[in-house]
Amino acid sequence: MTEDRSVLTRSAPPPDSVASYGTAPEHVADVRQGDERAASRPLVLVIHGGFWRPTIDRAHTGPMCAALAAAGWTVASIEYRRIPGAPDLTVQDVALALKTLSRQVQRHDGRVVVVGHSAGGHLALWAASATRTPPLHAVLALSPAADLQFAHARNLGDGAAMAFLGTEPRSRSDLDPARMPAPSVGVTIIHGDADEIVPVELAESYVAAHPQTRLVKLRATGHFAVIDPLSEAWPTVLSELERLVG
Repeated sequence: MTEDRSVLTRSAPPPDSVASYGTAPEHVADVRQGDERAASRPLVLVIHGGFWRPTIDRAHTGPMCAALAAAGWTVASIEYRRIPGAPDLTVQDVALALKTLSRQVQRHDGRVVVVGHSAGGHLALWAASATRTPPLHAVLALSPAADLQFAHARNLGDGAAMAFLGTEPRSRSDLDPARMPAPSVGVTIIHGDADEIVPVELAESYVAAHPQTRLVKLRATGHFAVIDPLSEAWPTVLSELERLVG
């Protein structure tokens, strides 16, 4: 199938505010407030994809985040440092955003659900294993690059995994979700079986390593449908988010 990339350039209402969670220029997050339902729900921390490359930022998450806010969630879509060969800066930013934004952003119940897509899904799964304390409540990974060794072997994104790490993934198992310890929180993965960017086999490899993970495979669904509020996949994203919260 041909991947539908229209969501990447679709316009969306601007965020309600932009929050700062650190001192670097990238330490910002677009915040969209949910309605009265959001006060009794976790903050949704969105991590964008783009194969960890500096040329792709959070702008394309606008339609997704606006739709989440309209569904009653307060949302913070973070930016983070994307410097080839400096992955530790990237994961430090995710950890800092998780710790800081839950206190700064209003209208949620103090918990955080991390939602990440593609490379952002990798970072969400990293957080699921690396974070052992609140406020992280659960992780929803959308078409994630869940296995860096697999991604490297398949040369996904023209060598994106090695460019991100600055070395072969086998030497950084501490950053490879499929080889990290079991997650400390509930994890759900939604992945299309027609994904041509990040094949669903990466999610299956992760689940083989962490069998407590819930894997929702969507038939005839590509890579970007899971972040597109106009797609047939979107209702599943919303229902699985609600399921994670309980």
